[in-house]
Amino acid sequence: MDWTSAQLRSLVELTRRGTITAVADALGYTPGGVSQQITALERATGMRLLRRVGRRVELTDAGATLALHAERILTTEAEAVEALERTRNEISGTLRVGLFATAAAELLPPALRQVRERHPGVTVRSRDMDVDEVYDAVAGGTVDLALGLDYPDVPIPRDPSLRVMELSRERFSLAVPTGAMPGRADTSRPSRTSGASDTSDRSGPRKVSLADTRELGWILPSVRSYYGRAVLTACRRAGFEPQVAHEVTDTAATLALVEAGVGVSVVTDLMLRLRPSRLDVLELSETMERHIVVVFRSFAEHRPTVAALVDVLRTSTGRRPPRREHHGTDKLATR
Repeated sequence: MDWTSAQLRSLVELTRRGTITAVADALGYTPGGVSQQITALERATGMRLLRRVGRRVELTDAGATLALHAERILTTEAEAVEALERTRNEISGTLRVGLFATAAAELLPPALRQVRERHPGVTVRSRDMDVDEVYDAVAGGTVDLALGLDYPDVPIPRDPSLRVMELSRERFSLAVPTGAMPGRADTSRPSRTSGASDTSDRSGPRKVSLADTRELGWILPSVRSYYGRAVLTACRRAGFEPQVAHEVTDTAATLALVEAGVGVSVVTDLMLRLRPSRLDVLELSETMERHIVVVFRSFAEHRPTVAALVDVLRTSTGRRPPRREHHGTDKLATR
C-alpha cells in the first residue's frame, strides 16, 4: 500500500481522541490537514475508513482494522529508527519533545544549552502541550519523549508501553494575597517591578493548614484535570470543600489573581518563577508534592539520542539517577 507514516498516525490518533479537531491539536495540524491525511489513506487502501455520525466521525470496520495494524507499523518503524541510531559512532539525530508550559519556561532552556555543548549532533524540536496530554502523545508516537507531572493522590494511568522516570520533586506551599493571613507569612514575594524577594519578615508561625482556607475563595484549574483533582482531594482530606472562585489553568494568571486579592492557590518554587508577584507564600502543614517526570517509550530506553537527552535532563534538574524507575502500570507517588 502506498501510504505514509503521517497518514497512519492520523488514523491511530483518531482512535485515541475521537474527533478530527482533537487529532489536529495533538499532531499540530489543522483539522483540514487531518482530513486530507485520512482521505489520502482511503485512496491508498481503496476502502472507506470513516463514516459521519451526526457531527462526529467514527471508524468503519476497515478503519478499525487498519488502525490496529497501523499502531504496530508505527512501533516497528520507531524501533527501526532506534536500531539505526545504535549503529552510528556518534550521537546524532532529531528528537521531538513534548512539555508543559512551566517546563518550557524553566526546564527546557538549560537542558538545550547542555545538549548543544555535549551533543552538537542532536536536534531538539519541542512542542508545548497540556500536561495531561503528554502521556498519550508519547504513547501515540507524536513525540519521542516528554516532560510531565504526576500526583500522589491522583496518579495518572500508566500505559504498559511507557517508561516513566522521576527527575525531581516539589512541595506545594499556599499562595495568599499579601496580609490575608497576618502573622503567618513566610515570604513576601516581589511585585513585577520590585526585583528580589523580601525575606526580612520571618516572625510568627511558619505553617498553615489547608483547613484554614475554608472561608476563602480558591483559584484552581478544572477538576477534570489531574492537578485540579489532586488539590481537591487534599482539601477534602483536610475536611473541607474548596470554594472555587476562579477556574484558571494558566499559572501566571493564577499568580496575578492571587496578587489581586481575589483568592488563594497552591504553588511550588518553579511555578513562582513564572511571574514575579507580590503575595504571601505560606508553608503548609500538610505534605503536598508534585513530581516532574520524563516519559518515553520502553523500547526507546537504549536509543542513543533519547538516553542522551534523559541524562541531560537529570543533570539540568540537579537530580542523580532516581532510586526507582517506574514501568508500565506500576504505582507512582507523583503528581
